[in-house]
Amino acid sequence: MKLLWICGLTAAMDLPFQFYPDCRDGLLAKNKVCDRTLPPVERAAALVAALTNEEKLQNLVSKSKGAPRIGLPAYNWWSEALHGVAYAPGTQFRAGDGDFNSSTSFPMPLLMAASFDDELIEQVGTVVGIEGRAFGNAGFSGMDYWTPNVNPFKDPRWGRGSETPGEDVLRVKRYAASMIRGLEGPGPQRRVVATCKHYAGNDFEDWNGATRHNFNAVITPQDLAEYYLSPFQQCARDSRVGSIMCAYNAVNGVPSCASPYLLQTILREHWNWTEHDNYITSDCEAVLDVSANHHYAASNAEGTAMCFEAGMDTSCEYESSSDIPGASSRGLLKWSTVDRALLRLYQGLVHAGYFDGPDSPHHALGWSDVNKPEAQKLALQMAVDGIVLLKNDGTLPLSDKAGPPKVAMVGFWADAPDKLSGGYSGTAAFEHSPVFAARQMGWQVKTAGGPVLEGSSATDKWTEKALEAARDSDYILYFGGLDTSAAGETKDRMTIEWPAAQLTLIEKLGALGKPLVIIQLGDHVDDTPILHQASVNSILWANWPGQDGGTAVMQLISGAKSPAGRLPVTQYPANYTQLVPMTDMNLRPSGTSPGRTYRWYPTAIKPFGFGLHYTTFNATFDSASPLPPLCKNKNKGKNKGKGKNKNKKRATTPKISIPTLLKDCNNPHPDTCPLPPVAITVTNTGAAHTSDYVALAFLSGEFGPKPYPLKTLVSYKRVRDVAPGATAKAALEWNLGSLARYDERGNTVLYPGTYRLVLDEPGQAAGVVEFELVGEAVVLDKWPADPNAAQLV
Repeated sequence: MKLLWICGLTAAMDLPFQFYPDCRDGLLAKNKVCDRTLPPVERAAALVAALTNEEKLQNLVSKSKGAPRIGLPAYNWWSEALHGVAYAPGTQFRAGDGDFNSSTSFPMPLLMAASFDDELIEQVGTVVGIEGRAFGNAGFSGMDYWTPNVNPFKDPRWGRGSETPGEDVLRVKRYAASMIRGLEGPGPQRRVVATCKHYAGNDFEDWNGATRHNFNAVITPQDLAEYYLSPFQQCARDSRVGSIMCAYNAVNGVPSCASPYLLQTILREHWNWTEHDNYITSDCEAVLDVSANHHYAASNAEGTAMCFEAGMDTSCEYESSSDIPGASSRGLLKWSTVDRALLRLYQGLVHAGYFDGPDSPHHALGWSDVNKPEAQKLALQMAVDGIVLLKNDGTLPLSDKAGPPKVAMVGFWADAPDKLSGGYSGTAAFEHSPVFAARQMGWQVKTAGGPVLEGSSATDKWTEKALEAARDSDYILYFGGLDTSAAGETKDRMTIEWPAAQLTLIEKLGALGKPLVIIQLGDHVDDTPILHQASVNSILWANWPGQDGGTAVMQLISGAKSPAGRLPVTQYPANYTQLVPMTDMNLRPSGTSPGRTYRWYPTAIKPFGFGLHYTTFNATFDSASPLPPLCKNKNKGKNKGKGKNKNKKRATTPKISIPTLLKDCNNPHPDTCPLPPVAITVTNTGAAHTSDYVALAFLSGEFGPKPYPLKTLVSYKRVRDVAPGATAKAALEWNLGSLARYDERGNTVLYPGTYRLVLDEPGQAAGVVEFELVGEAVVLDKWPADPNAAQLV
């Protein structure tokens, strides 16, 4: 979605600007949509039946006109809340002082995902949902929000990658489930309607002449089911999210918003996402792309009809970009389709209490529920828990035992609070820079700016001031990396190298011989130059840490908190951009590609799941097998004398029968049947620092179709506050789907073979177990064939 509407919008808009039906004394009170004793579907049907044909067509767009004739107000469906309530045509903030002039601004989703804490993500979603509903109740927003972004972040160049929870499907799915639970609430009414976006295969903006508006993503059934659609399966099939947004791009020749295969066969039929309170919105102006950019339809009217007939329910637009009247007048858009779309949309609002006024359980939420102290505390914790320590020779944490240290805080975001929030933000109640936080701690601070994206030939306006600040300091803290000008919506990166001017400044600062710590903002770059530079003592990656990001950084640097975040993405070498085109959607390695993501790419600069601590940990499985043996080991004791190591392995590898494993699985979707949790023990073997520990369990083995993934994350758990010398217990949850692979046709299959479970990244020496599944392969989920992708099988 384009962001051009932000500039100057608030100044021209009277606030509040969203209004809601009066079901007590207004014209609409006579309609059964106001009768709270009726089922939601009957209430929505009564409203749709009361609309004229012209009114029906006027309410199929995001900026819907309502029907003043019967007391139905206009409604703007386009509200945003990626990491806090944010600006959008349907969401606005009061300028200056007064209520609803700000919201809690959490870190960007990529940094939140680095915490690997689902409970914490749900708490964030709950705060955002409460604040979002408070905005809606006051007329500053709608009651539906187009968040979360669940497209996996497979290519480091993608301008919107930090909007996502990272590259791993399990991490994205569990983030989505937790965020949706928080946003929508426990029921019976939704607090807000969440929207998973962008369905499907949407993970680049503009690269070498291809844009998201005209790109055709060619995806094999295997990759489509396993990777690109798996997060949406979580959203639709498992979490029953209120809304899905279809994407700009085409998939296998068909624009996403006009694809009966994506919108009907997979979403509505295969995943049974059929309740009428679940609706599909287009991305903004994606309907026009069907004809204007994909050339899939001869006219805008034909393309508009294709989208609605395929299963889309509302067209997101700035003013008017689809041709709904033309599609209707030409008979291309059926009235039954119009009624179906409106029924889904308005039943969605019924489920959110839009028509219930004071009788809604969420009606009391207001300004007093926004920016609460608990929310501000959570935003700080989320930043602390997500920040990742990439390098440390013992310099961190900095000591203040001899008194407040003298620090040079150098770089473009050291004292720039406006750099903290990232994209899709609102107005934060406050933004605390690192310099602000250091001064609050009583540290002696000298500060200087620095370059951002400048190259080696840029006019140097920063080095002299930076060196002046650094010479008289005990420590140098360099705040570099990338800001939002490097990449974002509509703009991908062409390089993943450190900006040349920043590397030159870092080298000059390092030459002073003082302890040098780098705190890196934004998307990942190839850290090789600073990882190998001896004068760089420590590196922290902070992505975009939100409103209290400066405080979070300084708490970690000072040792008030200990780092435990893990990378939610692979850090690639700079030459990766020359090896793989962004338009190549294949994940597995081939003769022309080294592979994508940690599952297939073997030579990362820093791998997915990497993260250092101020202490050391020993983590082990509590059992020799993560699953209880479910059948006798028929090989036990055989082949004696034919090789000691081989014989030992055969005798100790537990065998588990696939039929017995499935015996008690009664879920409609067998891949969701839980397995016994994997018990682990974690010991802090250091002497000084209490710290969290993120337990990551990876599965590998030669089972299923070739090529075999290097490893796959199957479970994780954040273990909190393990004191020096202390031991903690944890249970890693997983399910049958954790053991499965996907075949060439997209089927989810449980295969026989030897499985190897490894704890941590890199793997703990004592955290390795093996087990063997025996029996015939079993299909857990049969994937519907896509006629447009038949040639790819």
